[in-house]
Amino acid sequence: MDKNLENRIDEILSRGVAEVINKENLRKKLLSGEKLRIKFGMDPTSPNIHIGRAVLLLKLKDLQDLGHHIILLVGNATGVIGDTSDKDSERPMLTQEMVEKNMQAYAQQAGKILDMDKIEIVYNADWLNKLGYREIGEHADCFSLHEFISRDNIKKRLDAGKRVSLREVLYPLMQGYDSVELQADVELGGQDQRFNLLAGRVLQEKFGQKQQDILMTNIISGTDGRKMSSSWGNTINLTDDSNTMFGKIMSVPDSLLNEYLIHCTRISVEEIKKLLQLENPRDAKIVLAQEIVKIYHGEEAAEKAKEYFVKTISNKEIPEEVKEVKVNKDEIKIVEFLVLANLAKSNGEARRKIEQGGLEINGKREGDWQRILTAADDGAVCKVGKFGFAKIKF
Repeated sequence: MDKNLENRIDEILSRGVAEVINKENLRKKLLSGEKLRIKFGMDPTSPNIHIGRAVLLLKLKDLQDLGHHIILLVGNATGVIGDTSDKDSERPMLTQEMVEKNMQAYAQQAGKILDMDKIEIVYNADWLNKLGYREIGEHADCFSLHEFISRDNIKKRLDAGKRVSLREVLYPLMQGYDSVELQADVELGGQDQRFNLLAGRVLQEKFGQKQQDILMTNIISGTDGRKMSSSWGNTINLTDDSNTMFGKIMSVPDSLLNEYLIHCTRISVEEIKKLLQLENPRDAKIVLAQEIVKIYHGEEAAEKAKEYFVKTISNKEIPEEVKEVKVNKDEIKIVEFLVLANLAKSNGEARRKIEQGGLEINGKREGDWQRILTAADDGAVCKVGKFGFAKIKF
């Protein structure tokens, strides 16, 4: 037995893992050299993939490196219905147009980690939208209502008198049938997906297939310590530029260091133990930030992001390279300029940021949201928050 392979597989089955069903069976199959069909689904409920969801992409990369066949399922049917496994209230039903828009860049984002030339990408609307009431009724017959409402988050909502729609009951059936259609040997998901993942095993058995094994990863915390969630805005997105990504990671609580090092990097466990023993947690956090930025932007970008952070945040310097934003008129309101420079989403948000003391011009705090910028301000550098810079160019 190849001891190196054994160690790699044992780490895959344990690092950042909440539960494996059936662990011994899956370990045996991985050691056998059998090429497995490994399924992972993502619902395009947001246009961005964040590093919490990328924990599973990193696990898929580990399995891809062992030669297994990865199936990336984009849930353009399940995304419309909405999964409330991780929600304490009903997830709104999305329109098909919203889902189509959100999923446009999913493959590109996943390609930051996976070798997409070796990936099978599928869309579950291709088969789920063809099912009728008869087929759905047969699938539903495999489950009881009690099983659904016994789930922790559903039970809490019912006990609190909150609405649970019948639509939500359909979601596990849909995710489970995906496994039948794809004849999955293994499915990966977060631990909050347990019921849905097990539904795949139930329906595979009904259709005479071997039951898939399941690997569930832990749910990681967002930048504010709560569960990382696009709806809460506490995410570090794969689409974030390198400087923003580095800065966000440096802003997370020190208590999350081990969690992020284990789940969001491939730094060895031995090295992680050494980092956690450093006297100043900030030193370990810089290593963490560099490693994560390197995964998504490359080594050179990670080094530049570190330099940018040290200069602009630690030393409070204006960076050497600041994007120029051209103004094609003689004057512009400061709130309008911040929107033009993508430092605020709207004039109202720009005003709030200024009133809250979040704007500096050439290193000096600017509190007048009604200020008008003119040619006299040409070349001035605006700074919003910790990471947003823009140079005015008339």
